[in-house]
Amino acid sequence: MNADRTPANAEVRTLLVPIELAGMRFDQVLAELLPEFSRSRLAAWIKSGDALLDGHDAKPKGVVRGGEQIEIRLARSTVEHARPEAIALDVLYEDAHVLVLNKAAGIVVHPGAGNPDGTLVNALLHRDPSLAALPRAGIIHRLDKDTSGALVVARSLEGHSALVEQLAAREIHRQYEAVVYGLMVAGGTVTAALDRHPVDRLKRAVIADGKEAVTHYRVRARFRAHTHVQANLETGRTHQIRVHMAHIRHPLLGDPLYGGGLKLPRAASPALIEALRGFKRQALHAEQIAFSHPTSGERLQIDAPRPTDLQTLLEVLASDLGH
Repeated sequence: MNADRTPANAEVRTLLVPIELAGMRFDQVLAELLPEFSRSRLAAWIKSGDALLDGHDAKPKGVVRGGEQIEIRLARSTVEHARPEAIALDVLYEDAHVLVLNKAAGIVVHPGAGNPDGTLVNALLHRDPSLAALPRAGIIHRLDKDTSGALVVARSLEGHSALVEQLAAREIHRQYEAVVYGLMVAGGTVTAALDRHPVDRLKRAVIADGKEAVTHYRVRARFRAHTHVQANLETGRTHQIRVHMAHIRHPLLGDPLYGGGLKLPRAASPALIEALRGFKRQALHAEQIAFSHPTSGERLQIDAPRPTDLQTLLEVLASDLGH
């Protein structure tokens, strides 16, 4: 890595390959240790020589033995093409190092193909232009477009590094609530590896040799044909709760990818029929997040109020005359 060509907007980070990752490919190890970056970006850094293994260039498919030192130059200005936009944000917590938002359903987190504007990144850059110097404008993890709730954003490089380490070590507690089809008898745990769907590129699927994924869930309330559940993530894979619930045959109500379409219970009241037909997104809300503050170490627990559409849905389900 040539220090002479390291720009001011780059961070050079040194990592140690954990022994438990021995036998994995170099690109897979980087994806595990740097989950805030896309695989394509990590692959580009390997190709450009910005990711070194024990001081040498490495091939993406090269196998690690564990214990090696990784030196990687992280280009911090990763949102230079996103323009600031005056989009309202619901801030739950804020200080110099961290920001926690209550993301509204319907807003995309990162700009991309088909969504160059109107995203959370655009809103954050308008609120705090200095976030342009951080990877993904400081966003540590993702929520799907139509999932609402608590989302953590770093506001400093120190905060970003600390929060990413907590995420990789599974020390950030994320709790969701959801409404699923069918009557769950009891809570449990879904342990099913996930990866891209072999046919539909928009979807994820349970794949035997995919990435480890673990979801713990418990029943909060049962209705005539639906169940209100709490879900806690042990891992944070794309669409994890949505795929896992569908995998155990309790897909999320309103889920356009995994829900299988609208299902009306027998003898449903007009109010319930209207509520079910009117709920146009997956019934999933990130209600709580807990983590250690990046600088003080204080454990923070932040709750995101339930959105009106989900609250109304639950009230109608509970008052259904057939219940």
